Amino acid sequence: QLQLAESGGGLVQPGGSLRLSCAATGFAIDYYFVAWFRQAPGKEREGVSCITIDHGATYYADSVKGRFAISRDNAKNTVYLQMNSLKPEDTAVYYCAALNSRYRSIGSSTWAMAEKYNSWGQGTQVTVSS
Repeated sequence: QLQLAESGGGLVQPGGSLRLSCAATGFAIDYYFVAWFRQAPGKEREGVSCITIDHGATYYADSVKGRFAISRDNAKNTVYLQMNSLKPEDTAVYYCAALNSRYRSIGSSTWAMAEKYNSWGQGTQVTVSS
């Protein structure tokens, strides 16, 4: 079974940067769509970004476009989320999620639907505050 573990969260000042990592074990992630979600207290989980398997196409929530960048290193079985120009409203627990592309596909209209993914990590806290 694919297992995911996030790391890299922490406390950062507004305008700062963090890089989150999602390390996979159990299976190679080459054929998995991988996404980042976040959940702030009292709010629903929302999709932040996703990277596909074909040519590494990427999707982003409007709220993070131009500030966040998702990438994958299949050799390290890891997906990253580089977060720049962080704002207090980015404060949340960040989760990575994966979907095996051999069984299901996602696209521009479905990547942010949490129910599409069947593997989840435990989350890492990101706090943006001065």
